[in-house]
Amino acid sequence: MSPSAPKPPSGEVAPAPTRARRRSATTAPPGTAGKPARAARSDTASANTSSAQAGKSPARPAASAARSFAEPFAPPPPRNPLDRRVHAAIARATASVSPIALLLATVDWAGHLAVSPGKRMELADLAIVQTRRLLRYAQQLALAPAGSAAHECIEPPAQDRRFQAPEWHAWPFNLMHQSFLLGQEWWDAATHGVAGVSRHHEQVVAFAARQLLDLFSPGNFLPTNPVVLRQTLASGGMNLARGTIHAIEDFERLVSGAPPAGTEDFVVGRDVAVTAGKVVLRNRLVELIQYAPATADVYAEPVLIVPAWIMKYYILDLSPHNSLVKYLVERGHTVFCISWKNPGTEERELDMDDYLQLGFFAALDAINAIVPGQKVHATGYCLGGTLLAIAAAAMDRDGDARLGSMTLFTAQTDFTEPGELALFIDDSEVSLLEAQMEETGFLTAGQMAGAFQILRSNDLLWSRVVGEYLMGERTPMNDLMAWNADATRMPARMHSQYLRRLFLNDDLSEGRYPVGGKPVALSDIELPVFCVATLTDHVAPWRSVYKLHYLVPTEISFVLTSGGHNAGIVSEPGRPRRSFRMHTRPAGGNYVPPDDWLERTPEQEGSWWPAWSDWLAARSGARVAPPAIGAPDYPALDDAPGCYVHEK
Repeated sequence: MSPSAPKPPSGEVAPAPTRARRRSATTAPPGTAGKPARAARSDTASANTSSAQAGKSPARPAASAARSFAEPFAPPPPRNPLDRRVHAAIARATASVSPIALLLATVDWAGHLAVSPGKRMELADLAIVQTRRLLRYAQQLALAPAGSAAHECIEPPAQDRRFQAPEWHAWPFNLMHQSFLLGQEWWDAATHGVAGVSRHHEQVVAFAARQLLDLFSPGNFLPTNPVVLRQTLASGGMNLARGTIHAIEDFERLVSGAPPAGTEDFVVGRDVAVTAGKVVLRNRLVELIQYAPATADVYAEPVLIVPAWIMKYYILDLSPHNSLVKYLVERGHTVFCISWKNPGTEERELDMDDYLQLGFFAALDAINAIVPGQKVHATGYCLGGTLLAIAAAAMDRDGDARLGSMTLFTAQTDFTEPGELALFIDDSEVSLLEAQMEETGFLTAGQMAGAFQILRSNDLLWSRVVGEYLMGERTPMNDLMAWNADATRMPARMHSQYLRRLFLNDDLSEGRYPVGGKPVALSDIELPVFCVATLTDHVAPWRSVYKLHYLVPTEISFVLTSGGHNAGIVSEPGRPRRSFRMHTRPAGGNYVPPDDWLERTPEQEGSWWPAWSDWLAARSGARVAPPAIGAPDYPALDDAPGCYVHEK
C-alpha cells in the first residue's frame, strides 16, 4: 500500500500491501545494497552524534515548510529565549497541560453549540427527562416498604465500580449517586455530537468535563461516602487517623523524591531482575545483558529483547514466578536484553537515530559476535517495538538479513488513533513540553506518570485517595507496582522527535520516516511477525496496534490478551482470570477489520506465553550447545542486572 493510498474502511476486506508498491520510494542507491542500515547514516546524522558525544550541541537546521528525507530530525520552529522562559514557566504551572489548547477546544465546542439551537433543545429535553426520572425514583424510594429496593433510574458504566457496594443503595446515598450518574450522562451528551467541532477538540472537552465531574463524585468525600462512614463508625475514626498518617508519609516521600511506600520490598537485583546473566556491552546509552543458559542445549537462534526506554527493562524480568526472561531461558532460548541508561542533562541531544544506532544496532552487532552465523529473533515492547519496526524496515530495505523474526508487544506503528494519550499530544502541548525540556534537558518521569494518572483518574488517583486516606487501607505493593514507580527520564531531543515524527506527523506508517537519509516503508518487512495487543490498553489501544495488518504484507500472528498495557504482558502461565485470542494471517492474506477479527477469533483460557514460545521454536533450527557468555570483543563486564538499571 503506497503512502498516499487510502486505508480500507471498516467492514471492507482489502488485500495486504505488497513490497512492489513501495519499492520505487525505497530502493537503495547503487553501492548500498546489502549493507546494514547503520552504515548508510547520513553525514548530518553522524555529525550530530559526534557532536553529542563530545558534549556539544549540534547546529539545528533552519525551519522550513518542506523537509528533506535526509534530515535526521524535524525541529520545532525557532523560539525566542524570552518566549522559551515564559512557555516553560507556563508548563511548570500547569503540569505541562497547555491552557491555550484547552481554551481553543472549549471555544470550538461552545461556539458551535451556541449556533446549534437544535442541539441545545435536545439537551434541554434530556435535562427535563432526567429530572422526571430522578423525581420518579425519589418518589419510589419514599413510598417503598422498608427493606425493599426501588428500580434505579440509571445504571453506571460497566467499568465504573465506584458505587457497587450495598451501602450505596440505601437512602440518601442512592439518590446522591443516581444524581451524579445522570449528570455524567448529560455532560457526555453535551460534549459529543455538536456539529462542526473538530474530533480532537470534542475529545478534549469531553475528557475535561469528565475529569471535573469525577472530582466532585460523592464517593470522594467523607460525608457523602456511605462505605467510609460505616468504616469510620465501626473503627471509632481510626481509619481517618491511619489515612492521615498515610497522607503525611506520601507527602514526605513526594517532597524528598523517595519512591512510594512498600517499594523497599522489591529491590532490583535482590527481589526483582534476578535472572542470572552478564552485561556484555556498555556504551553511553545501553547495557546489553546476556542471560545464562538454564538447559543443556538451546535453540541456535538467540532472542533480543528491546524494551521501552520510558521505564526500566525489568518488567520482563520481574519476580522469578512471573519473569518472561526466565520463562524463555528455561525453554531453551538464548536471551539478550537491552537495559537503557536513565538520561540526564548531558544526554539532552540524543535523538531517535542514536537510540537506533547506539541501542538496537549496537546490541545486534554484539549478538552477531557472540552467536555468529545465526539469525536473531527480535522482540520489542511498546516504544521499543516501534523502534524495532523502524530498524526492521531499514534492514529489509538495505538487504540486511540478520533478523529471523519480529515480535511486537503493545507497539504502535500507525499513530493516527493512539487513544486517550492523544489528548495530550497536539502542536500546542508539544510546544509547551519542548520549552520545559529545553530548560531541563529531559522529560521527567513524574510528568509522564502524571499524564497516565489523569488518563485513569478513577483507578489511579481517586480510588487511592478513598482507599488509603479515607478508608485508611494501604494497597499492598507488588512487583509490578514497584516497577511502575521506577520510571526513567527521556532526552529532550529524542522525545521531541518522537512526538513530532510519529504522533503528530505519523511519518512511519506514511513512509516518510528517514533512516540513514532515506525513508523506510513498513511494507518492505519480510519477517514473520508475532504481535501482541492487550484488551484494556490505555497507552496503545489494541485496534491501533492491529493496524499493522495493512502496513506489513508478511505473515502476522496477532494475539489479543486480557489485561492492560503492562499486566497483559506480564501474564505468566497459571495466573487466574487470563485469556487470549490468536489468529495467524498468512503472508499476502486479505485484511480483516478488527471488529470482524474479534468476532471470528475464539477466546482461549490461560496465558499467551506458551503460544509465543511454540511460535519461536517453530521458526528456530536444531538445538545446540549453549554459546559462551560474551566474546573477545564483548567480554563480560558485570553481573546482571548491570548498573544502568540502578540509576535514579
